Amino acid sequence: MPEVLAYATDDKNAKFYRTTITRREPGPTEIYFEIKYAGICHSDIHTARGEWGRTIYPLVPGHEIVGIVTEVGDQVTKFKVGDKVGVGCFVDSCGECEQCVSGHEQFCTARPGTIMTYDSIGRDGEPTYGGYSQGITVEQDYVIKIPDEIPFEKAAPLLCAGITLYSPLKHWGAGPGKKVAIIGMGGLGHVGVQIAAKMGAEVVVISQTMSKKDDGLRFGASDYYAWSNPDRLKELRGSLDLMVSTVAATADLDALLKLLKPGGVLVDVGLPEHASTLRLSSLTSGNKVLAGSQIGGIAETQEALDFCAAHGVAPQVELISGDQITDAYDKVVGSQVRYRYVIDTATF
Repeated sequence: MPEVLAYATDDKNAKFYRTTITRREPGPTEIYFEIKYAGICHSDIHTARGEWGRTIYPLVPGHEIVGIVTEVGDQVTKFKVGDKVGVGCFVDSCGECEQCVSGHEQFCTARPGTIMTYDSIGRDGEPTYGGYSQGITVEQDYVIKIPDEIPFEKAAPLLCAGITLYSPLKHWGAGPGKKVAIIGMGGLGHVGVQIAAKMGAEVVVISQTMSKKDDGLRFGASDYYAWSNPDRLKELRGSLDLMVSTVAATADLDALLKLLKPGGVLVDVGLPEHASTLRLSSLTSGNKVLAGSQIGGIAETQEALDFCAAHGVAPQVELISGDQITDAYDKVVGSQVRYRYVIDTATF
């Protein structure tokens, strides 16, 4: 059983240290790949800091993972040694329930449900460890092929940030003739602007300030608005077909819903820590929709990466070493990264 270097934390203080973890030898339908890059997602931070409830420590986070296949089981048909592959937010599910069969493995209803890439208990009864490590063993059905057109060091965030924005934009019809707002211009939002623009929609950004306006326009937005200028924000009232909120802060839902056209949709993917409230009349006045979206299934995730490859969509990343992870967490929370930290595991 291979031992690999990894970075872990033992408690909610989220101080990371270098260690070793053991990966299982690949079974008949599993592959083992050497991890090259792992993105830092805000979900990693929430989990490591115990902000979403129970966390299994020691924790090795990371669900934006890309690497090179080095071993395959004798019944593997989807991948071969040398392939560039990735793993997203989950590594297993029952494969047989209604949700799994329909391509929504992230909503598996059979016990124990979807097995997440980290902070879960796998079929072997052991805790799952994520991508802040130099290797991982995964069932072939939960692995994504990384297109050559995507720069390898930029591919990792698409396994979470990419699919998280692609799925609701596609589901709710972003495209020609539609006006779409992306709320927040961080690790998720800057990918969402690119995807929505490449889908053919007119895209605007709503951010806290105007500090990232030039970036937003470069990524494909036609205009940029800030909460700090509410008078100008009123220009958007009744004009938007779709809004996707990527922010983790609690939003004024009533104010946001006023920006939608009748029949418009507000989708949240940001998972605010605290509860939000709204007046139901904000929905009934105009037949508006408040929705949520959570990543995507395996087939849709592959579709998202293929779309990004075909349209030149890639996150803007900053490469960091393993010993910079703790500091990077503080910088992500402080909005000091443009736009996604990616760990180079060669630095371990």
